[in-house]
Amino acid sequence: MNVVGLLAFAVVGSLRGVDADLDLLGVSVLGVMTALGGGVTRDLLVNSVPVALRTTTDVSVALLGVVVGLAIGRVLGDVTDHSFVQVSDAVGLSAFATTGALVAVDAGLSAFGVVVLATVTGVGGGLISDVLLRKVPFVLVEDFYATCAVVGGVVFWLATTAGLDAGVSASVCAAAVFGLRLAAIRYDWELPTV
Repeated sequence: MNVVGLLAFAVVGSLRGVDADLDLLGVSVLGVMTALGGGVTRDLLVNSVPVALRTTTDVSVALLGVVVGLAIGRVLGDVTDHSFVQVSDAVGLSAFATTGALVAVDAGLSAFGVVVLATVTGVGGGLISDVLLRKVPFVLVEDFYATCAVVGGVVFWLATTAGLDAGVSASVCAAAVFGLRLAAIRYDWELPTV
């Protein structure tokens, strides 16, 4: 799950950097921060040294995703609303929401903790990239996005509480987040504004 999420979010982040006309370093930083931001925040919340700082594997996978993103950007051109980007983003969201829930259960957190870690891990990197691009974070103003991670965290907690093992619970969580996000894209679901 982690490798899939890292690749998907690095691709999405680097493509957002290309769309923002950032230079090569800026695109790379945005791709890496989008890929690693949620996991680093998650690890800090459970009082653990972030995995991205203990090994070079996560950074290497994120950099590979940046290279893939640059290649895709060259081929596709403007990719802001391209279906490839939307699906990649949904894959990353589902993978990271699931890893967040897994870490929360391993850390012995409450149901609320599982939902929070699933959500923070799923949306944290994108939130950081929006801040770097000087935008109001996407998850706060648009679309039906963070809600998918919240639902995934709830589904994961319910599945583990029902006695399903971690692997099955993870699969159910990832499927729920991914399916819900694709449905939200397809049907233009949005939360009401105040």
